[in-house]
Amino acid sequence: MTGFKKQDAKRKLAVLVTAMFVVAVVFLTISCKNKEKAIPVSPPGYDLNKPVKYKMPEDLTEISGFAFHNGKNDSVYAEQDEEGFLFNLKLGDKKASYTKFAKSGDYEDVAICGEQVIMLKSDGTLFTFPFSQVRSKVVSNVQKTKGELPEGEFEAMCADEKSGLIYVLCKHCADEKTSKSSSGYVLKLQPDGTLKQTGSFVIDVKEIERLVNKKRVPFRPSAMAKNTFTNEWYILSSVNKMLVVTDANWKVKNVYPLSVTIFGQPEGMAFDNQRNLYISNEGDQLSAGNILKFSFIK
Repeated sequence: MTGFKKQDAKRKLAVLVTAMFVVAVVFLTISCKNKEKAIPVSPPGYDLNKPVKYKMPEDLTEISGFAFHNGKNDSVYAEQDEEGFLFNLKLGDKKASYTKFAKSGDYEDVAICGEQVIMLKSDGTLFTFPFSQVRSKVVSNVQKTKGELPEGEFEAMCADEKSGLIYVLCKHCADEKTSKSSSGYVLKLQPDGTLKQTGSFVIDVKEIERLVNKKRVPFRPSAMAKNTFTNEWYILSSVNKMLVVTDANWKVKNVYPLSVTIFGQPEGMAFDNQRNLYISNEGDQLSAGNILKFSFIK
């Protein structure tokens, strides 16, 4: 090989090495930026990829909401979205007992506040009755509240037992003109068992979009629960498999994606008094409904 050819080969090799170095730097820069923007897998204290699964009895294939009494996980109080029944069972039971509180309808969530049970219908109608009657065949003292919530569709409700307030989130409400925010309402139990609206709040959907780095995120709350140990609100949006966490004043703190293989149709959520998180999934003709337990990691 002549001297000229050797110099040309060295020059080409130098160009190639330089190009490879530039490509590597660009790749590392992009990777670092992506890592900076990556959404955390699970909220602090939980691993959403490692649940304990409890299959629901056939009556609760379409479980759409559940609650604990005083945070005790020894019994679950659940409902499904077709019949006016409140079911009660222990996790792992193959059968559930129930009490009838109303006619058939599209019931979406249940909350227990003190010694009162509150049932939410999808049109915003609320039914309240004493917890002492949850193991009766038929509830004899039901209070019906209608007109305290705006026209719309509702699936998410939670009771804050410390304040005695009930919180309800719109899945889609007629008074929501844009997709920039999601409306919520605060209700207070009255002495006669009915509920009165005492306030409202808003969740900034634009902040959710910023955190997930996407435009036009369809935020449709399907369940909500309060982590009383951190004073954070946990909100499920089943349609796009996401868990949104806000502070006590509803400011969005983070958004967590949910695995489609674990969360088929997440519709219910609650915490027990040991900080464990529970999320329920509706089943279908091929699979049973379930409640997933995510133990608190100390």
